[in-house]
Amino acid sequence: MGRLSTHVLDTANGKPARGVAIELFALEGAQRRSVVRTTTNADGRTDAPLLIGEAFRTGTYEIVFAIGAYFKALGTATADPPFLDVVPIRFTIAEPDGHYHVPLLVSPWSYSTYRGS
Repeated sequence: MGRLSTHVLDTANGKPARGVAIELFALEGAQRRSVVRTTTNADGRTDAPLLIGEAFRTGTYEIVFAIGAYFKALGTATADPPFLDVVPIRFTIAEPDGHYHVPLLVSPWSYSTYRGS
C-alpha cells in the first residue's frame, strides 16, 4: 500500500519543527484541490500520513509549508517581511504502491528537500 509522509527539521535551531501548518494540494490540469491540512507534532512529523490507502493515487501534488509563521512564533530574528514565508514543494507520485517521504530541512534563509524513504 502506498503512502505519502513528511517531516520538517529546523536546521537553524537543530531540532524538529513543531507546529508547522501544512496543506497538501492535488494538481489536476489547471485545478489545484486541497486534500489535507495538518500541523507537525513535537517530532516535526504529522500524526498520520498525508495520503494512504484509497486516497494515495499517482499524480502531481504540492505540499505547502507555513515556515514564516513557524519562525515568527519562535521569535526567531528574520527579515520583515520574512525571506521565506510559504514554502511550496511540487512533486509527482508515479509508483502506486510506493512510499513517498518528502522531508523539509529549513531555516529562515534556506531550505532543501529530497525523496526519502
